[in-house]
Amino acid sequence: MWFQRVVFIVLVVVAVLGPCSMVASGTLSQDASVLLNQAMVDFLAGHIERSVAEFDQIVELAPEMGPYLWQRGIALYYMGRYDDCRAQFESHRTVNPSDVENAAWHFLCFARLQSPEEARKALLPVGHDSREPMMTIYKVFRGENRPEELLPGISTGALARFYAHLYLGLYYEALGREVEAYQHIAVAADDDYGIGGYMHGVAKLHLAWLQREQEQPSEPPFF
Repeated sequence: MWFQRVVFIVLVVVAVLGPCSMVASGTLSQDASVLLNQAMVDFLAGHIERSVAEFDQIVELAPEMGPYLWQRGIALYYMGRYDDCRAQFESHRTVNPSDVENAAWHFLCFARLQSPEEARKALLPVGHDSREPMMTIYKVFRGENRPEELLPGISTGALARFYAHLYLGLYYEALGREVEAYQHIAVAADDDYGIGGYMHGVAKLHLAWLQREQEQPSEPPFF
């Protein structure tokens, strides 16, 4: 399990850096490359504050990388830096305009800052995201579809159902529907959905956060 996670992290580094012209030209510093890998490892291990500090260092070392760091936006969410989180996903849209997950996390940050209603008004537009069931998830966040209609309308594919459970859980939580949120996040975090890769790690982290909140409700919502 750990080997698979490490391999996936390495692949994510390649995926994130690949589109960036400075990588192709060999101008990305070694320090920034090492920090990116370490920031993701630390995040998945639950070291949120350390991870955010490393992501912030990357932006200082290589500002051109900033828009590509969607992982930083997620880490900022768990750190409670919701305005910075919102800004990160707005920036990421400039390099990845068809990503429904980006719009969903922007919604989550905005809902924490203001309200789900205001977050829906500010929902980022997206192009066509071909991954099942992303466009249906987007309709849920937009308020066009009811969340309970999502799962019955998709295939039985493990990855599609993982995404559905993860984003239903996150959406329900934004609406204050804690019971449904916990149920869906717990399913998404199950080892059967390890196909979710980095985002499966996010689901596990979120489940640990919810469990910690149940035990210590006065604690701040980060690790």
